[in-house]
Amino acid sequence: MSSFAPIDEQLAYIQKGSAEIIRLAELRAKLEKSCATGKPLRVKAGFDPTAPDLHLGHTVLLRKLKHFQDLGHTVIFLIGDFTGMIGDPTGRSATRPPLTPEDIMRNAKTYMAQVYKILDSNKTETRFNSEWFNKVTSADWIRLAAKFTVSQMLEREDFHKRFQEEKPIALHELLYPLAQGYDSVALEADVELGGTDQKFNLLVGRELQRSYGQESQVVLTMPILEGLDGVNKMSKSLGNAIGIHEPPLEMYGKVMSISDAMMWRYYELLTDLQVPEIERMKIEAHPMQAKKDLARRIVADFHSAEAAAKSGEDWAKQFQKDERPEAIELVEIPFNDIGGADGSVMVDKLVSKAGLASSVTDAQRKREQGAVKINGQKVDLPKLHVDRAVNLEVRVGRQMKLVRIISPGSDLSEAQ
Repeated sequence: MSSFAPIDEQLAYIQKGSAEIIRLAELRAKLEKSCATGKPLRVKAGFDPTAPDLHLGHTVLLRKLKHFQDLGHTVIFLIGDFTGMIGDPTGRSATRPPLTPEDIMRNAKTYMAQVYKILDSNKTETRFNSEWFNKVTSADWIRLAAKFTVSQMLEREDFHKRFQEEKPIALHELLYPLAQGYDSVALEADVELGGTDQKFNLLVGRELQRSYGQESQVVLTMPILEGLDGVNKMSKSLGNAIGIHEPPLEMYGKVMSISDAMMWRYYELLTDLQVPEIERMKIEAHPMQAKKDLARRIVADFHSAEAAAKSGEDWAKQFQKDERPEAIELVEIPFNDIGGADGSVMVDKLVSKAGLASSVTDAQRKREQGAVKINGQKVDLPKLHVDRAVNLEVRVGRQMKLVRIISPGSDLSEAQ
Protein backbone atom coordinates (compact mmCIF):
# COMPACT_ATOMS: atom_id res chain seq x y z
CA MET A 1 0.00 0.00 0.00
CA SER A 2 1.32 3.47 -0.92
CA SER A 3 2.57 5.69 1.88
CA PHE A 4 2.05 8.86 -0.16
CA ALA A 5 -0.53 11.46 0.86
CA PRO A 6 -3.77 11.66 -1.16
CA ILE A 7 -3.35 13.20 -4.61
CA ASP A 8 -5.42 16.33 -3.94
CA GLU A 9 -3.49 16.96 -0.72
CA GLN A 10 -0.18 16.63 -2.56
CA LEU A 11 -1.34 18.95 -5.33
CA ALA A 12 -2.47 21.61 -2.86
CA TYR A 13 0.93 21.59 -1.14
CA ILE A 14 2.82 21.60 -4.45
CA GLN A 15 0.73 24.42 -5.92
CA LYS A 16 1.23 26.69 -2.90
CA GLY A 17 3.06 29.80 -4.10
CA SER A 18 3.75 28.41 -7.58
CA ALA A 19 3.45 30.72 -10.59
CA GLU A 20 2.70 28.13 -13.29
CA ILE A 21 2.57 24.37 -13.75
CA ILE A 22 3.00 22.92 -17.26
CA ARG A 23 0.92 20.85 -17.28
CA LEU A 24 -1.22 20.32 -14.19
CA ALA A 25 -3.03 17.32 -15.71
CA GLU A 26 0.35 15.67 -16.40
CA LEU A 27 1.45 16.30 -12.81
CA ARG A 28 -1.73 14.68 -11.49
CA ALA A 29 -1.14 11.67 -13.76
CA LYS A 30 2.46 11.35 -12.57
CA LEU A 31 1.36 11.55 -8.92
CA GLU A 32 -1.34 8.92 -9.50
CA LYS A 33 1.21 6.60 -11.10
CA SER A 34 3.61 7.25 -8.23
CA CYS A 35 0.96 6.33 -5.67
CA ALA A 36 -0.02 3.22 -7.61
CA THR A 37 3.54 1.93 -8.01
CA GLY A 38 5.03 3.28 -4.76
CA LYS A 39 7.81 4.87 -6.82
CA PRO A 40 8.58 8.50 -5.88
CA LEU A 41 8.83 11.21 -8.53
CA ARG A 42 12.27 12.51 -9.46
CA VAL A 43 12.16 16.28 -8.88
CA LYS A 44 15.05 18.41 -10.09
CA ALA A 45 16.24 21.98 -9.63
CA GLY A 46 19.56 23.22 -10.95
CA PHE A 47 21.74 25.93 -9.45
CA ASP A 48 24.79 27.40 -11.14
CA PRO A 49 27.25 28.36 -8.37
CA THR A 50 28.10 31.77 -9.84
CA ALA A 51 28.31 33.53 -6.45
CA PRO A 52 29.29 32.24 -3.00
CA ASP A 53 26.32 33.31 -0.89
CA LEU A 54 22.59 32.78 -1.12
CA HIS A 55 19.82 35.14 -0.02
CA LEU A 56 16.17 34.42 0.74
CA GLY A 57 15.22 34.94 -2.90
CA HIS A 58 17.31 31.90 -3.83
CA THR A 59 15.57 29.79 -1.20
CA VAL A 60 12.12 30.03 -2.84
CA LEU A 61 13.05 27.13 -5.14
CA LEU A 62 14.73 25.23 -2.31
CA ARG A 63 11.57 25.56 -0.21
CA LYS A 64 9.47 24.09 -3.02
CA LEU A 65 11.98 21.24 -3.37
CA LYS A 66 11.51 20.64 0.35
CA HIS A 67 7.73 20.42 -0.17
CA PHE A 68 8.25 17.58 -2.65
CA GLN A 69 10.67 16.01 -0.18
CA ASP A 70 8.08 16.32 2.60
CA LEU A 71 5.66 14.41 0.36
CA GLY A 72 8.12 11.53 -0.04
CA HIS A 73 9.50 12.26 -3.50
CA THR A 74 13.15 12.13 -4.58
CA VAL A 75 14.68 15.58 -4.71
CA ILE A 76 17.73 16.23 -6.93
CA PHE A 77 19.82 19.25 -6.04
CA LEU A 78 21.80 19.77 -9.26
CA ILE A 79 24.95 21.87 -9.11
CA GLY A 80 25.72 23.27 -12.55
CA ASP A 81 29.50 23.13 -12.35
CA PHE A 82 29.64 22.63 -16.13
CA THR A 83 26.86 25.05 -17.15
CA GLY A 84 28.24 27.58 -14.68
CA MET A 85 31.32 27.86 -16.86
CA ILE A 86 29.07 28.78 -19.83
CA GLY A 87 27.12 31.35 -17.83
CA ASP A 88 23.32 31.45 -17.84
CA PRO A 89 22.22 34.21 -20.28
CA THR A 90 18.79 34.53 -18.63
CA GLY A 91 17.92 38.19 -18.19
CA ARG A 92 21.32 39.30 -19.44
CA SER A 93 21.73 42.16 -21.91
CA ALA A 94 25.34 41.18 -22.53
CA THR A 95 27.44 38.04 -22.54
CA ARG A 96 28.25 36.90 -19.00
CA PRO A 97 31.99 36.51 -18.26
CA PRO A 98 32.69 32.79 -17.68
CA LEU A 99 33.92 31.63 -14.27
CA THR A 100 36.97 29.46 -13.74
CA PRO A 101 36.58 25.86 -12.53
CA GLU A 102 38.21 26.94 -9.26
CA ASP A 103 35.59 29.70 -8.75
CA ILE A 104 32.81 27.25 -9.53
CA MET A 105 33.95 24.60 -7.03
CA ARG A 106 34.64 27.13 -4.28
CA ASN A 107 31.12 28.52 -4.66
CA ALA A 108 29.62 25.02 -4.94
CA LYS A 109 31.01 24.04 -1.55
CA THR A 110 29.40 27.04 0.12
CA TYR A 111 26.10 26.30 -1.70
CA MET A 112 26.01 22.78 -0.33
CA ALA A 113 26.60 24.01 3.22
CA GLN A 114 23.74 26.48 2.87
CA VAL A 115 21.06 24.45 1.08
CA TYR A 116 21.06 21.71 3.70
CA LYS A 117 19.63 24.21 6.15
CA ILE A 118 16.40 23.62 4.20
CA LEU A 119 16.75 20.24 2.50
CA ASP A 120 17.38 16.96 4.32
CA SER A 121 20.93 16.03 3.30
CA ASN A 122 20.21 12.33 3.92
CA LYS A 123 17.27 12.35 1.50
CA THR A 124 18.68 14.67 -1.16
CA GLU A 125 20.37 13.40 -4.31
CA THR A 126 23.18 15.89 -4.97
CA ARG A 127 24.60 15.79 -8.48
CA PHE A 128 27.06 17.80 -10.59
CA ASN A 129 26.31 18.10 -14.31
CA SER A 130 29.98 17.73 -15.20
CA GLU A 131 29.31 14.07 -14.37
CA TRP A 132 27.77 13.57 -17.81
CA PHE A 133 29.01 16.59 -19.77
CA ASN A 134 32.63 15.61 -19.27
CA LYS A 135 31.75 12.44 -21.19
CA VAL A 136 29.88 14.18 -24.01
CA THR A 137 31.87 14.05 -27.27
CA SER A 138 32.01 16.64 -30.04
CA ALA A 139 29.73 14.40 -32.11
CA ASP A 140 27.26 14.26 -29.20
CA TRP A 141 27.15 18.06 -29.06
CA ILE A 142 26.43 18.25 -32.79
CA ARG A 143 23.58 15.74 -32.43
CA LEU A 144 22.22 17.70 -29.46
CA ALA A 145 22.46 21.05 -31.29
CA ALA A 146 20.63 19.53 -34.28
CA LYS A 147 17.48 19.12 -32.18
CA PHE A 148 16.81 22.90 -32.06
CA THR A 149 16.85 25.64 -34.67
CA VAL A 150 18.32 29.13 -34.41
CA SER A 151 14.81 30.47 -34.96
CA GLN A 152 13.55 28.55 -31.91
CA MET A 153 16.40 29.94 -29.80
CA LEU A 154 15.65 33.50 -30.89
CA GLU A 155 12.10 33.08 -29.56
CA ARG A 156 13.66 33.40 -26.13
CA GLU A 157 12.93 36.94 -24.94
CA ASP A 158 16.42 38.03 -23.93
CA PHE A 159 18.00 36.56 -27.09
CA HIS A 160 15.32 38.18 -29.25
CA LYS A 161 15.83 41.56 -27.60
CA ARG A 162 19.59 41.47 -28.00
CA PHE A 163 19.20 40.39 -31.65
CA GLN A 164 16.81 43.28 -32.34
CA GLU A 165 19.18 45.75 -30.63
CA GLU A 166 22.13 44.30 -32.57
CA LYS A 167 23.91 43.35 -29.37
CA PRO A 168 26.25 40.35 -29.51
CA ILE A 169 25.00 36.85 -28.73
CA ALA A 170 27.88 34.44 -28.33
CA LEU A 171 27.43 30.96 -29.83
CA HIS A 172 28.13 29.26 -26.48
CA GLU A 173 25.15 31.13 -24.97
CA LEU A 174 22.83 29.37 -27.42
CA LEU A 175 24.11 26.08 -26.02
CA TYR A 176 23.04 26.93 -22.47
CA PRO A 177 19.31 26.05 -22.82
CA LEU A 178 20.31 22.82 -24.56
CA ALA A 179 22.72 21.94 -21.76
CA GLN A 180 20.12 22.63 -19.07
CA GLY A 181 17.55 20.63 -21.02
CA TYR A 182 19.96 17.71 -21.40
CA ASP A 183 20.38 17.67 -17.61
CA SER A 184 16.74 16.55 -17.43
CA VAL A 185 17.46 13.76 -19.91
CA ALA A 186 20.51 12.58 -17.95
CA LEU A 187 18.59 12.62 -14.65
CA GLU A 188 15.32 11.27 -16.10
CA ALA A 189 13.48 14.06 -14.28
CA ASP A 190 9.73 13.84 -13.74
CA VAL A 191 9.46 17.46 -12.59
CA GLU A 192 11.81 20.44 -12.96
CA LEU A 193 11.55 23.61 -10.87
CA GLY A 194 12.77 27.07 -11.82
CA GLY A 195 12.02 30.75 -11.54
CA THR A 196 9.56 32.36 -13.94
CA ASP A 197 12.55 33.76 -15.83
CA GLN A 198 13.72 30.19 -16.52
CA LYS A 199 10.59 29.08 -18.37
CA PHE A 200 12.23 28.85 -21.80
CA ASN A 201 15.07 26.66 -20.53
CA LEU A 202 12.65 24.41 -18.62
CA LEU A 203 10.51 23.89 -21.72
CA VAL A 204 13.61 22.94 -23.71
CA GLY A 205 14.01 20.11 -21.20
CA ARG A 206 10.50 18.86 -22.05
CA GLU A 207 11.31 18.90 -25.77
CA LEU A 208 14.65 17.13 -25.38
CA GLN A 209 13.21 14.38 -23.21
CA ARG A 210 10.65 13.63 -25.93
CA SER A 211 13.48 13.58 -28.50
CA TYR A 212 15.35 11.02 -26.38
CA GLY A 213 12.29 8.80 -25.94
CA GLN A 214 11.48 9.85 -22.36
CA GLU A 215 8.20 11.05 -20.89
CA SER A 216 8.32 14.86 -20.72
CA GLN A 217 8.92 16.45 -17.36
CA VAL A 218 6.36 18.70 -15.72
CA VAL A 219 7.59 22.29 -15.46
CA LEU A 220 6.84 24.19 -12.25
CA THR A 221 7.87 27.84 -12.06
CA MET A 222 8.13 29.90 -8.89
CA PRO A 223 7.77 33.69 -8.61
CA ILE A 224 10.78 35.96 -8.28
CA LEU A 225 10.82 37.21 -4.68
CA GLU A 226 10.73 40.96 -4.12
CA GLY A 227 13.28 42.44 -1.75
CA LEU A 228 12.88 44.64 1.32
CA ASP A 229 11.68 47.56 -0.81
CA GLY A 230 8.68 45.47 -1.91
CA VAL A 231 9.23 46.43 -5.55
CA ASN A 232 12.47 45.15 -7.04
CA LYS A 233 13.76 41.59 -7.27
CA MET A 234 15.72 40.68 -4.14
CA SER A 235 19.34 41.42 -4.93
CA LYS A 236 22.47 42.17 -2.95
CA SER A 237 23.47 44.76 -5.54
CA LEU A 238 20.23 46.66 -4.89
CA GLY A 239 20.74 46.54 -1.13
CA ASN A 240 17.31 44.96 -0.58
CA ALA A 241 18.36 41.40 0.23
CA ILE A 242 18.34 39.22 3.34
CA GLY A 243 21.36 36.92 3.20
CA ILE A 244 20.91 33.53 4.83
CA HIS A 245 24.32 33.89 6.54
CA GLU A 246 23.48 37.24 8.14
CA PRO A 247 23.50 37.44 11.97
CA PRO A 248 20.17 36.45 13.58
CA LEU A 249 19.29 39.91 14.91
CA GLU A 250 20.05 41.55 11.56
CA MET A 251 17.95 38.96 9.73
CA TYR A 252 15.10 39.35 12.23
CA GLY A 253 15.17 43.15 11.96
CA LYS A 254 15.12 43.09 8.17
CA VAL A 255 12.05 40.83 8.13
CA MET A 256 10.33 43.19 10.57
CA SER A 257 11.01 46.09 8.17
CA ILE A 258 8.91 44.71 5.29
CA SER A 259 5.37 45.95 4.64
CA ASP A 260 2.35 44.11 6.01
CA ALA A 261 1.23 43.29 2.45
CA MET A 262 4.64 41.84 1.55
CA MET A 263 4.64 39.81 4.77
CA TRP A 264 1.95 37.47 3.44
CA ARG A 265 3.89 36.88 0.23
CA TYR A 266 6.92 35.96 2.33
CA TYR A 267 4.74 33.59 4.36
CA GLU A 268 3.63 31.89 1.14
CA LEU A 269 7.08 31.61 -0.46
CA LEU A 270 9.42 31.28 2.52
CA THR A 271 7.57 29.04 5.00
CA ASP A 272 6.04 25.57 5.01
CA LEU A 273 2.66 26.79 6.30
CA GLN A 274 -0.29 25.60 4.27
CA VAL A 275 -2.46 28.17 2.46
CA PRO A 276 -5.56 27.64 4.71
CA GLU A 277 -3.47 28.40 7.79
CA ILE A 278 -2.04 31.55 6.19
CA GLU A 279 -5.52 32.69 5.19
CA ARG A 280 -6.74 32.14 8.75
CA MET A 281 -3.85 34.20 10.10
CA LYS A 282 -4.76 37.06 7.76
CA ILE A 283 -8.16 37.20 9.46
CA GLU A 284 -7.30 36.38 13.06
CA ALA A 285 -3.71 37.47 13.73
CA HIS A 286 -2.55 41.00 14.54
CA PRO A 287 -0.17 42.10 11.74
CA MET A 288 2.66 42.90 14.17
CA GLN A 289 2.42 39.51 15.86
CA ALA A 290 2.19 37.75 12.50
CA LYS A 291 5.33 39.54 11.32
CA LYS A 292 7.19 38.61 14.51
CA ASP A 293 6.21 34.98 13.93
CA LEU A 294 7.45 35.20 10.32
CA ALA A 295 10.79 36.68 11.45
CA ARG A 296 11.14 33.99 14.11
CA ARG A 297 10.45 31.21 11.58
CA ILE A 298 12.97 32.54 9.07
CA VAL A 299 15.74 33.06 11.64
CA ALA A 300 15.10 29.59 13.10
CA ASP A 301 15.43 28.02 9.64
CA PHE A 302 18.93 29.37 9.11
CA HIS A 303 20.23 29.60 12.68
CA SER A 304 18.26 27.95 15.50
CA ALA A 305 15.06 28.28 17.52
CA GLU A 306 17.12 29.67 20.40
CA ALA A 307 18.72 32.32 18.18
CA ALA A 308 15.30 33.26 16.83
CA ALA A 309 13.86 33.70 20.33
CA LYS A 310 16.87 35.77 21.43
CA SER A 311 16.61 37.95 18.32
CA GLY A 312 12.96 38.60 19.05
CA GLU A 313 13.78 39.67 22.60
CA ASP A 314 16.65 41.91 21.47
CA TRP A 315 14.59 43.47 18.70
CA ALA A 316 11.79 44.26 21.16
CA LYS A 317 14.26 45.89 23.55
CA GLN A 318 15.80 47.89 20.75
CA PHE A 319 12.71 49.14 18.97
CA GLN A 320 9.70 48.71 21.21
CA LYS A 321 11.20 49.63 24.57
CA ASP A 322 13.95 51.92 23.20
CA GLU A 323 16.62 49.86 24.95
CA ARG A 324 19.92 48.66 23.58
CA PRO A 325 19.97 44.88 22.90
CA GLU A 326 22.14 42.66 25.08
CA ALA A 327 23.96 41.25 22.04
CA ILE A 328 25.16 43.42 19.20
CA GLU A 329 27.77 42.61 16.59
CA LEU A 330 31.15 44.29 17.01
CA VAL A 331 32.91 45.32 13.79
CA GLU A 332 36.53 46.52 13.72
CA ILE A 333 37.48 48.86 10.88
CA PRO A 334 40.94 50.33 10.18
CA PHE A 335 40.90 54.14 10.21
CA ASN A 336 42.71 54.17 6.87
CA ASP A 337 39.63 52.52 5.27
CA ILE A 338 37.23 55.25 6.37
CA GLY A 339 39.32 58.25 7.42
CA GLY A 340 39.61 61.58 5.66
CA ALA A 341 42.81 63.56 5.18
CA ASP A 342 41.69 65.99 7.91
CA GLY A 343 41.36 63.19 10.47
CA SER A 344 37.58 62.98 10.21
CA VAL A 345 35.57 59.84 9.52
CA MET A 346 33.81 59.53 6.15
CA VAL A 347 30.32 58.53 7.26
CA ASP A 348 29.25 56.78 4.05
CA LYS A 349 32.39 54.63 4.03
CA LEU A 350 31.87 53.85 7.73
CA VAL A 351 28.31 52.68 7.15
CA SER A 352 29.31 50.60 4.12
CA LYS A 353 32.33 49.00 5.82
CA ALA A 354 30.17 48.19 8.85
CA GLY A 355 27.92 46.12 6.58
CA LEU A 356 24.91 48.40 7.05
CA ALA A 357 24.72 49.31 3.37
CA SER A 358 25.51 47.41 0.19
CA SER A 359 27.86 50.13 -1.09
CA VAL A 360 29.14 53.64 -0.35
CA THR A 361 26.49 54.98 -2.75
CA ASP A 362 23.78 53.06 -0.91
CA ALA A 363 25.11 54.42 2.40
CA GLN A 364 25.00 57.98 1.04
CA ARG A 365 21.39 57.50 -0.03
CA LYS A 366 20.43 56.19 3.40
CA ARG A 367 22.22 59.07 5.15
CA GLU A 368 20.47 61.63 2.96
CA GLN A 369 17.16 59.96 3.80
CA GLY A 370 17.88 60.47 7.51
CA ALA A 371 18.25 56.76 8.28
CA VAL A 372 21.80 56.91 9.73
CA LYS A 373 22.41 57.45 13.45
CA ILE A 374 25.72 57.35 15.30
CA ASN A 375 25.58 57.07 19.09
CA GLY A 376 21.89 57.89 18.96
CA GLN A 377 22.26 61.10 16.90
CA LYS A 378 21.05 61.42 13.32
CA VAL A 379 23.94 62.18 10.96
CA ASP A 380 23.32 64.42 7.95
CA LEU A 381 26.86 65.47 7.04
CA PRO A 382 29.25 63.25 5.06
CA LYS A 383 32.11 63.77 7.56
CA LEU A 384 32.22 63.31 11.30
CA HIS A 385 34.92 64.00 13.88
CA VAL A 386 34.82 61.22 16.47
CA ASP A 387 36.95 60.02 19.35
CA ARG A 388 38.65 56.89 18.04
CA ALA A 389 39.18 55.62 21.58
CA VAL A 390 35.51 54.69 21.99
CA ASN A 391 33.16 52.28 20.22
CA LEU A 392 30.56 53.82 17.92
CA GLU A 393 26.98 52.62 17.95
CA VAL A 394 26.05 52.87 14.27
CA ARG A 395 22.41 52.40 13.37
CA VAL A 396 20.77 52.40 9.94
CA GLY A 397 17.03 52.05 10.16
CA ARG A 398 16.47 48.98 12.29
CA GLN A 399 19.96 47.55 11.95
CA MET A 400 22.72 48.29 14.43
CA LYS A 401 26.44 47.52 14.69
CA LEU A 402 29.05 48.44 17.28
CA VAL A 403 32.10 49.82 15.43
CA ARG A 404 35.62 50.00 16.80
CA ILE A 405 37.97 52.13 14.71
CA ILE A 406 41.52 50.80 14.62
CA SER A 407 44.09 53.60 14.47
CA PRO A 408 46.95 53.43 11.94
CA GLY A 409 49.78 51.27 13.24
CA SER A 410 47.58 49.25 15.61
CA ASP A 411 47.99 45.48 15.70
CA LEU A 412 44.65 44.18 14.44
CA SER A 413 45.23 40.73 15.88
CA GLU A 414 45.65 42.18 19.33
CA ALA A 415 42.56 44.32 18.93
CA GLN A 416 40.54 41.22 18.17
